[in-house]
Amino acid sequence: MTTAPAQVWQIARLTFLEAVRQRFFNFLLILGAALIGSASFFHQFDFGPQELRFTADFGLGGIMFFGSILAVVATAQLFFSEIENRTALTLLAKPVRRWSFLAGKLLGVALLLFVFVGLLVSLLAAYLWWQQGQRIAIWHAAKLAGEVKTEFPDLLRVQFVGLALDAVLLWLKFTVLAAITLLVASFSNTNLYTVIVSFFIFLICQLQYIAHDAWSGLESPILRGLVWFLSKLFPNFQLFAIGDQLVFIGKVPVPDGAVVAAFGYGVLYLIVFTTLAVGSFRGREI
Repeated sequence: MTTAPAQVWQIARLTFLEAVRQRFFNFLLILGAALIGSASFFHQFDFGPQELRFTADFGLGGIMFFGSILAVVATAQLFFSEIENRTALTLLAKPVRRWSFLAGKLLGVALLLFVFVGLLVSLLAAYLWWQQGQRIAIWHAAKLAGEVKTEFPDLLRVQFVGLALDAVLLWLKFTVLAAITLLVASFSNTNLYTVIVSFFIFLICQLQYIAHDAWSGLESPILRGLVWFLSKLFPNFQLFAIGDQLVFIGKVPVPDGAVVAAFGYGVLYLIVFTTLAVGSFRGREI
């Protein structure tokens, strides 16, 4: 008899292969790569010392945008394709538990998102490395001409280790979003409803800081308690938005343990939403 971890891995592997073959994944991957490549268009404008920062923000913003779409749409499509094709019924008729089925689906999507983020961040890193080399060469030429007196400042250098850490946080954020989508799909009847609700929840997670500001300014204890509850019910995706501080040395350094805390925060919500999805899916008729 196949063990549960083996079942999860097998489902994850098949889910990943199915997702990679989808045109939607390839379309978003090409579109994301084209967006990063289009940063060279802005190279003709003189952004001065902040050119590298602009390119990094532009590229990471594009990855965040397309990655969020991929996390929601791919998860919903892969889940409902199993339901509509009745393959889920066949799998669950065998000694495959429902939690193994959902865990395998989520792991497969997580692998897909890992490949997506890894490829695009690698492309962005290569472009930043090339662009930084050009900026340093121009700076050295200016130094030889006596126009500047110092070496190329560390504040303007790309911290590639920080870029890698930011990529990990981006991937975790997308995986949490995929778990949220899986939870919605576990009780939803249609793909469209799942996508719409999941994007609505994504907006709530992105705008958590507004709820926090509103909560701190409310006088009514009832309203304050309600807003506080909602702020804890949904994860605050802004806690993952420390990429600018990681990729470049800022005036205010990243606090010690901030990356570990953000990672632990994401893992906690990932476990919570996956557990809720499993509980919801157990009571669903297929």
